[in-house]
Amino acid sequence: MPTAAIVTGIILIAIGVVGYVIGVSSDRASITALIPAFFGVVIAALGLAARASEGLRKHLMHAAVVVALLGFIATAGRLISKLSELSASPAVLSQAAMALVCLVFVVLAIRSFAAARRG
Repeated sequence: MPTAAIVTGIILIAIGVVGYVIGVSSDRASITALIPAFFGVVIAALGLAARASEGLRKHLMHAAVVVALLGFIATAGRLISKLSELSASPAVLSQAAMALVCLVFVVLAIRSFAAARRG
């Protein structure tokens, strides 16, 4: 599971950086385009720490899932609240990608936690 957290973090960092670069190239750069990257750094760091510390692995992975769940709720909530005025802008695509990546990680983590509990 730590590897999944690291990969998720890298994907979120890439989403944030690409969103920011697109903003810079269109003279509409905003630090908010890097929000997925901020979440990604935290999730990847928790994954790396979990890989390094066997004793804290469970707690660190639970923390990573909480961060991903908050990332999903925040971005999905924002998308739903503006559902009537959504367009295929880079910002909307970035938010949708972040929500999807976070949701997939949360689902994978829940499956992993359930399997560990059964085992």
